[in-house]
Amino acid sequence: MVFVYLSEQFVFRIAEFLRHWYLGSARVYFDFLIDRFRDLDRVLAFKITLQHFFEPLYGDYSIVGRLIGLPLRLFRLLVGTAVYLVLGIAALAVYAIWWILPVYVIARIFV
Repeated sequence: MVFVYLSEQFVFRIAEFLRHWYLGSARVYFDFLIDRFRDLDRVLAFKITLQHFFEPLYGDYSIVGRLIGLPLRLFRLLVGTAVYLVLGIAALAVYAIWWILPVYVIARIFV
């Protein structure tokens, strides 16, 4: 009877660890990432720049203001896209390592 209980607890603890490691960490990690991207958007102002893309900078409706505004906003959007893309790929790479880590450790134990 003791061996049955211990084997059930062993399987239960392994299952709880995997659930916590994979499901719990995904929620925490992606909440953290969304908060960091939200903080980054306060600096890059990607969303606001996209909303006001065709408006001249600082309300300067002269020809010069219109000609300068569009390329500057386009440049800002391209830089923001590049930054978001690089950080997103890096974040996914870190999370992929997080997913592979238990498998690697178990493989190293048995090999």
